[in-house]
Amino acid sequence: MDSSPQPAPPTGGDPADPELPRLTVTQVEQMKVEARVADIYRVLFGAAPNTKSIMLELWRDQHIEYLTHGLRHLGPAFHVLDANRPWLCYWMVHPLALLDEVLDDDLEDDIVDFLARCQDKDGGYGGGPGQLPHLATTYAAVNTLVTIGSEMAFSSINRDNLYKFMLRLKDESGAFSSFRADAGHSFFLHHRMHDGGEIDVRASYTAISVASLVNILDVELAKGVGDYIARCQTYEGGIAGEPHAEAHGGYTFCGLAALILLNEAEKLDLPRLIGAAIALTQKLVMIIDEQLKLSYSCKKPSGEDACGTSSSGCTSEKSSSGKTDGLPFFFFHEMKNSSLLFVYAVDYAKFGFDFVQQSNQVGPLFHNIALQQYILLCAQVLEGGLRDKPGKNRDHYHSCYCLSGLSVSQYSATTDSDSCPLPQHVLGPYSNLLEPIHPLYNVVLDKYHTAYEFFSQE
Repeated sequence: MDSSPQPAPPTGGDPADPELPRLTVTQVEQMKVEARVADIYRVLFGAAPNTKSIMLELWRDQHIEYLTHGLRHLGPAFHVLDANRPWLCYWMVHPLALLDEVLDDDLEDDIVDFLARCQDKDGGYGGGPGQLPHLATTYAAVNTLVTIGSEMAFSSINRDNLYKFMLRLKDESGAFSSFRADAGHSFFLHHRMHDGGEIDVRASYTAISVASLVNILDVELAKGVGDYIARCQTYEGGIAGEPHAEAHGGYTFCGLAALILLNEAEKLDLPRLIGAAIALTQKLVMIIDEQLKLSYSCKKPSGEDACGTSSSGCTSEKSSSGKTDGLPFFFFHEMKNSSLLFVYAVDYAKFGFDFVQQSNQVGPLFHNIALQQYILLCAQVLEGGLRDKPGKNRDHYHSCYCLSGLSVSQYSATTDSDSCPLPQHVLGPYSNLLEPIHPLYNVVLDKYHTAYEFFSQE
């Protein structure tokens, strides 16, 4: 959906006036992207209703073809990702599950067998067979196996060694290092990168997420992690990768998700965390609502499944208003009150389960329709796959996370996990609806429930 190339914005003012600031390369590139996006939106707003419906359609078949082909064959250029092979599996298997595409048994077995060869004899998963185990690739491998969801996939995870691996990476401060270095060295004394691997909030999240998902999280693994993450919260309210660094969206997700799985979210200044996002969102809503006054065609498909997905038992119900005025404080009050009920609990896996069972009376704290609009119009590639922004190439990484974001935005206004989105919350035809995910782990919700039941019996 790219339009004709745009002329490059000027990189500065009048050379005769040295007082005018010059634009950075990043600012120039950002302006180019904004111009491309504006052109795409301009075409949408000027199109006939039938054309709008086509423009806002999710190209399922093309995405499935692109992702499935990648699982079977990757070109020689992918050699640079040799240390990220479990990630490649996850970036393809997860979006296929979101699209409700079932892999054939032989392909699933091949993936399980490959990941088993990435599993270190002392626990954890490396970026490929014979490579050092690393928390990031361990997260990718476990999420892939959970998404496959077979007994063979679950049983291939050596949970005892995985627990020992994570315990070895634990720092006295409560932080985790990303990988284990030579056992003869004494590392993990500071919250920063060193020869033994990074120590940051990302490492804490991947460790807690995996441990929670496979039901090996206990007091020993959890001890001190919440305090470490809380020290990474900045004056802005967001969370940095390490104490005293700059807040970052990715680290903020990692920190908050880990604390929810630990049932320690109250250790953060939650009003400050959400306050900045709410302020920005409210400004954007005022602008975008004006653009979205045009009506979109959102037809609900016929059939027994109201959601149009493989999920069973879905029934549509009245939507919450989605109003944000005053809601953040109600939200935090409820979270803190509910956490008090679990002060003495030690069943950490239950926290992730309870999170998706809670009733959502707040509604989305972001503009869920605007996010869907951007993904459908600006991120999709006609040949299949999704990209970061107009002007960039498609890749499996962005295909995975764009579709995850699309799913979250579609279901963000539902009041509970058994409800289906109302048509007005799904932009474009209702056939765009994806499978719901568990937002703390980023695995399809049905797959999570299957894994939870399996590992709860272990």
